[in-house]
Amino acid sequence: MKGRCRAALVACVALLISASPTAATAHEGALVRTDLGWVKGIQADDHRVFQGIPYAAAPTGDRRWRSPAPARPWPGVRDAIKPGPRCAQPTPPGQPTGTSEDCLYLNVTVPRAAGGRKPVMVWLHGGGFIEGAGSDFDARHLATTGGVIVVTVNYRLGVFGLFAHAGLAGSGGFALEDQQAALRWVRRNATAFGGDPGNVTLFGESAGGKSVCAHLASPRAAGLFQRAIMQSAPCTGSVPAGTMFPGVPAFRQWPSVADRQADGARVAERLGCTDAATALACLRRVPTERLLTLHDQFITPAVGSPVLPQDPERALATGRFHRVPVISGTTRDEMRYMVALFYELPGTPITARTYARLLRHAFGEQADRVARHYPLARYASPGLAWAALTTDMLFACPTYERNRSLAQRVRTYAFEFAGDDFVTEIPGSDFPLEAAHGAELAYLFPVPGLDARRRQLSTTMIRYWTAFARTGDPNTPGLPRWQTFTPTRPGTQSLALPPDPTGPIDVAAAHRCAFWAGPARPTT
Repeated sequence: MKGRCRAALVACVALLISASPTAATAHEGALVRTDLGWVKGIQADDHRVFQGIPYAAAPTGDRRWRSPAPARPWPGVRDAIKPGPRCAQPTPPGQPTGTSEDCLYLNVTVPRAAGGRKPVMVWLHGGGFIEGAGSDFDARHLATTGGVIVVTVNYRLGVFGLFAHAGLAGSGGFALEDQQAALRWVRRNATAFGGDPGNVTLFGESAGGKSVCAHLASPRAAGLFQRAIMQSAPCTGSVPAGTMFPGVPAFRQWPSVADRQADGARVAERLGCTDAATALACLRRVPTERLLTLHDQFITPAVGSPVLPQDPERALATGRFHRVPVISGTTRDEMRYMVALFYELPGTPITARTYARLLRHAFGEQADRVARHYPLARYASPGLAWAALTTDMLFACPTYERNRSLAQRVRTYAFEFAGDDFVTEIPGSDFPLEAAHGAELAYLFPVPGLDARRRQLSTTMIRYWTAFARTGDPNTPGLPRWQTFTPTRPGTQSLALPPDPTGPIDVAAAHRCAFWAGPARPTT
């Protein structure tokens, strides 16, 4: 599997896993009537796949930066054997091209299993809100092993999905509106595919997990899903300067619409659209390719829009969120990928001197205190020390605190993925990735080449995830017991490669969360 690689542009990693059944497989029996017309998918022995189904009108021309509108019905039978276009995004070398704003499509994988209506799992891909597509994830094994219907979704990205400007309705939240439009499509059409519209699990990783967090807090998402899974979701806490990526100033996980509108005004000025009366019309005429040069200035939804009126972190802490069962967790070594890519790869590995400078830049007068808790002598290299520190501060401990808030009000299951990243290859880097950000995706959406140990962990994860989708409880016969996370018993399930056991661990102790809850806790 070495040779596959992930492209990380701003805040997360999108793992491209593509292996769809060919159109040569018979279409017979793969006809479904949706609310907008018939679709013809691909039939295989144990599943059917329907790809490129529009769930909203194309947000092009005058519809750029507007809330998603209903798609138009089509006559006859629509071919659903290929994915729809990827949403416009920068295209790293060797990755699929995404230059289309006509991209609001989804894909449905249906197992050919006996029984009644099946649970539906709706997947929101990661990619820092600036890259990725639902079709990057092959859901066949997840659907057939777990007996669930899996829907993967495209949504507008970067400047097209999160742009904000004074007077622009929906500023900073179009990506979230797209995702909710897809959930409404699922509610209308799940029954046609054999699914249960009253049993929908919303799940996602990184930016996708952060989106799930936002929908938990969004009043407009009420009733659109009955369970939630957040994987490596950066939706609570704040980010000190230079800790996520080199040179990036401190930022909040959830900026305000006012902040985003200020960014939008600067973009409008740069593009020559400064007249208040005509600015939006001017901006809608700017070519897609030119806007893509400004893509990574818009990397997270804003708070204060109609779709996200309140800060999700505060909503979770105060109980103002949708009361659904939750699985929430991280990988054990989240930040190793970012450290490898942005420090070790460019030929400027973190040295002892660099480590001290990074600490001062990020933590100021608290730098010495942080250094005492993460002494270089404890780690094989300064790069591994920085990866451990940033993993604990940015992912493990904010997730632990979020789980404590969730567990006060809903049934919560916490996990830490401890398998290895056997897919990613960073040419020129021998930095050990271990269980880095996104490593679990090759197990949840299995790729070819898994050996027996990895297949066992993959099957364990899939059975946990799909049992949760079915009942709201991941426990199922034949798997290690997964205890609920409670304020008095905050246990986390380690998902480990055999022969290491899958079972409870103390994440707070392993990641020094008591320390990060104290004076060193980052603020912006």
